[in-house]
Amino acid sequence: MPGDIIVPLKTTPLTELHRSLGAKLVPFAGYEMPVQFADGILKEHLHTRAAAGLFDVSHMGQVTLRGGAAAAALEKLVPGDLQALRPGRMRYTMLLNPAGGILDDLMVTRSDNGLFVIVNAACKEADIAHLRAELAPSIDILPQVDRALLALQGPKAAGALQRHTQVRLSDLRFMSSATIAVAGTDCMVSRSGYTGEDGFEISVPADAAVVVAESLLADPEVRPIGLGARDSLRLEAGLCLYGHDIDATTTPIEAGLAWAIGKRRREEGGFPGDSVIQRQFAEGTSRVRVGIRPDGRAPVREGAVLTDKDGAAIGVVTSGGFGPSAGAPVAMGYVETAHAAAGAALHANVRGKPLPARVADMPFVEHRYYRGPAATQG
Repeated sequence: MPGDIIVPLKTTPLTELHRSLGAKLVPFAGYEMPVQFADGILKEHLHTRAAAGLFDVSHMGQVTLRGGAAAAALEKLVPGDLQALRPGRMRYTMLLNPAGGILDDLMVTRSDNGLFVIVNAACKEADIAHLRAELAPSIDILPQVDRALLALQGPKAAGALQRHTQVRLSDLRFMSSATIAVAGTDCMVSRSGYTGEDGFEISVPADAAVVVAESLLADPEVRPIGLGARDSLRLEAGLCLYGHDIDATTTPIEAGLAWAIGKRRREEGGFPGDSVIQRQFAEGTSRVRVGIRPDGRAPVREGAVLTDKDGAAIGVVTSGGFGPSAGAPVAMGYVETAHAAAGAALHANVRGKPLPARVADMPFVEHRYYRGPAATQG
């Protein structure tokens, strides 16, 4: 409309590299981001499962919390056991509201003098404001605006990265982090990701991001991958997307994320919504997130209403599409707890027609995280 203010999209340090590689760029969380490259989403997805894909996730928020009491301070806002983290180890947790609803999900790494936090792109400004409002002044909150973030994912990711660093990557286990020189640049490298595959997230100074990315892409096993394949990969892996599968109206227990709340935090509480979550641990919830396998080949999309055999509404799909590696449509969503058992029959309303489906275990493809040499795995 006339008079509307048009806010230009933000770019990442790799935007021009994406253009040179033939990316299709689209608006995402206020940024101009590659949804796919020349290979297309299907091939990019399968290449990541078979070899290694390089993702630009620089739109995510990177924040350092500095101070010796940072872990104890952040624990007052999240249900994760952060004080038990050793330096170089990571934990998945969530910012919660007083009702136990999820304001954002985040990755927290313990460093020698504080915490390094990765938050979602669409939530980062609100998250930083929340931290500044709730944490004590003695905790320095430092957004890392001069850094890019790359994700190298897939079964050949370790081999590809090893060719660009002198550090022995077999010593870096899943959910661990270390400062490592990659292509001559000191980076914070974590063995983690959002695909269900082994892989790494690489926090790199913005002015070195192109050099590091081009060095990795020079490996024939590494291809650039867009956000389209990132979404289908995480869906097959059964991983939540904030704003879709989890939000401020869902609790960690409803979302099937109880595993992220350690015994001490369950018993002691001391975080927003603790009484709600403790009650849900004890009594259960009226709904729960489940995997869904539609019959046939037609995908079921977000927003599809789920019904029982009599046509009564029992839930809704929150993410759905075709799983290239699963070779079939896959989805997740929330259903009434009475209908949540694996194998339970239901129907998904697709364009006004009930499509037969069933509740299924997640992940839809096996996770392949690296937990250390086989001889030391317990």
